[in-house]
Amino acid sequence: MPQRRRALITGSTAGIGLSIAERLASDGFDVVLNHARDGDRANRALARIRDVCPAAELVRADVTDEDDVARLFDEARAAGPIDVLVNNVGAFLSRPFLETMLRDWRAVIDSNLISAVLCSREALPAMRNRGGLIVNVASLHADAIRATPNTLPYGIAKSGIVGLTKTLAKTEGRFGIRVNAVCPGFVNTEDAHNPPDVTNRIPLGRLAEPSEIASVVAFLASADAAYVSGAVINVHGGALL
Repeated sequence: MPQRRRALITGSTAGIGLSIAERLASDGFDVVLNHARDGDRANRALARIRDVCPAAELVRADVTDEDDVARLFDEARAAGPIDVLVNNVGAFLSRPFLETMLRDWRAVIDSNLISAVLCSREALPAMRNRGGLIVNVASLHADAIRATPNTLPYGIAKSGIVGLTKTLAKTEGRFGIRVNAVCPGFVNTEDAHNPPDVTNRIPLGRLAEPSEIASVVAFLASADAAYVSGAVINVHGGALL
């Protein structure tokens, strides 16, 4: 019997990350959830995933910390190699530029960009031996240089994610590794920071559901996307066009 494929999703005990984990579990992956702080919420998420995937695991680790990332992958790989890494975690901050302190910059850049760098660096050596997929979660239009008032650290970090995605797609493709980015728009999650009138800026007239972001990740993890690498896929209902 062939071994089930395994997926590790960072920041996956709520919102988009949890939805991605649920979808990949329903598609036949054994999933590894990751969280850094909220134990009760994480345990509830694990119980929910185990209804679909009894082999699901949960690893607490701060993915902005180099040692914690190494431990995360050691624990995640104990039951088998990681075929898919989804770099999903990322803190948001809305604050005027002159009020954004150095600690704020470091927290947002580390959470969104450095976490993806560290996790990708940890995943790639093993993937080079057997192929694999990395999906980086960026943000709408992160592939375009545009003004981002009050959210500059976040915008810079997510643009960096696009650069990381394209570079790794180019360097790692010869090992059978695909690297892509998914760029959600305004999503209906409990911790979302959506402006009150945001649907007026979305041609489809509504927020995205987390499952709609997860479905794009699931496509990239499927055989139908075997030739898709270096792609930056906006999933935003036409927002900000």
